[in-house]
Amino acid sequence: MIELPPGYASLDPQQVLRCLDAVGLRGDGRVLQLNSYENRVFQVFLEDGTAVVAKFYRPGRWSDAQIVEEHAFALELAAAEVPVVPPLALHAATDDVVLGGAPPTLARFQGHRYMLAARCAGREPELDDPQTLRQIGRFIGRLHAVGRTRPFVHRHRLDPQADGQRALTLLVEGGFVPATQIAAWRGACEQALAAVVAAFEALAPLATLRLHGDCHPGNVLWRRDGPHGAPHIVDLDDAMQGPAVQDLWMLVSGDHRTMAQQLNTLLEGYEQFSDFDDRERALIEPLRTLRMLRHSAWLAERWSDPTFPLNFPFFGSAAYWSQQTAQLREQSEAMAA
Repeated sequence: MIELPPGYASLDPQQVLRCLDAVGLRGDGRVLQLNSYENRVFQVFLEDGTAVVAKFYRPGRWSDAQIVEEHAFALELAAAEVPVVPPLALHAATDDVVLGGAPPTLARFQGHRYMLAARCAGREPELDDPQTLRQIGRFIGRLHAVGRTRPFVHRHRLDPQADGQRALTLLVEGGFVPATQIAAWRGACEQALAAVVAAFEALAPLATLRLHGDCHPGNVLWRRDGPHGAPHIVDLDDAMQGPAVQDLWMLVSGDHRTMAQQLNTLLEGYEQFSDFDDRERALIEPLRTLRMLRHSAWLAERWSDPTFPLNFPFFGSAAYWSQQTAQLREQSEAMAA
């Protein structure tokens, strides 16, 4: 039997049901674990015939203030009729449950912090369809129009230099890069990070806003609302303060010409609701580079969680770091072009 990581060891189906009981929701016994590496997420069927999604936060990742601020942003978006799935307002059913937020949306019970949301089904969007891209662009434009009204106070603020250096330091000092690869990888990494920082500095001062933060196709839920469908988001777990292009670049792919065409199509919808600083196009490759490095650091940080070695067995191998070195060199070339 696989040992669960600290913080999740007691999170079996019975504990999930007890946590829901603590906020006045009675499960009928059916608990389905959903795919999530970062948190633990369950679909729980209730005695009244409905179902909710319960997300249990990874211990130590976010403070209560950061989570509550994320929830407040989701509620603000929902109030503006931006299609998101907001957290449900919770009420204590037992004396020892702790609630946070206004309205209370974060609960703590027997060592677990969690939130609940309505169940929302859908699929990934078809990004090769220009109409879908324009619709997603309109959606993100509406989200950003709300995001610009005030800044985050507690959430992460994208800082290329600090974020990149933290990731590099964690990987080097943690001994995750094999001795045979460390010199080549570190040299390529430092060169790429210098180019990332230079790209951001060239645009300073750069306007920032509240963002989804991790807006890749897997985090955009396409629902059949209307004849063509519509995008929704069900999670703002990586919400941050940063430049607008952070929520756009992960939706484009291919060669430079293809990505430019896709971004133009996204912006046809986006700019119906929000202005876009066209200079931010120059940040796509720097942001891709930063994401590559931070992804490696994320795997390293989570390596003690048995879920990660099972799902990412290639991480830490010489072949992995050789590939990372080659990709970082390619990114340096792309940023210099």
